[in-house]
Amino acid sequence: MASSKESEESEAFHWHFPELEDIHFEIHGKTLYYFIALFIVVLLLSLLVIYWRWFRRCHRDNPTVTSHAPTPPRPQPRGLDPAAIRALPVTLVTNAAVPETDCSICLVKFEDGDKVKVLPQCQHLYHSECVDQWLSTESSCPLCRSSIQIDSDLPQIITQ
Repeated sequence: MASSKESEESEAFHWHFPELEDIHFEIHGKTLYYFIALFIVVLLLSLLVIYWRWFRRCHRDNPTVTSHAPTPPRPQPRGLDPAAIRALPVTLVTNAAVPETDCSICLVKFEDGDKVKVLPQCQHLYHSECVDQWLSTESSCPLCRSSIQIDSDLPQIITQ
């Protein structure tokens, strides 16, 4: 009895639903034409958008392509003048004279005989090469960010 009940339950459960099939679905005449026309329009618009993005990306920095929009001004360099960087005092490291143990830029310990530059206001020490490279792009102390500016009339460094 149990086996006949199991066979009835397995027959009652259908994996195939013929009522959901649409075997009479057909596209005729104008409907097929409209589907093809819609597909072509969508395809052409997609290709046009892709081409426009490619064109904008390739010609963004090209000066020969004229644009109606004004170009924004380039930012002024924020670093110090090379003459001002050379004007910073350079000292030789001795163990007794240097309170700091390493350069805050490259994180290498100061050794006897190293050339270091001392920033005027904050008195922070850095290897000459490290701070020269830093000051060519920035006009502040790398550690405390105190500003270093140049007075154009006087050849000396003014700190703020």
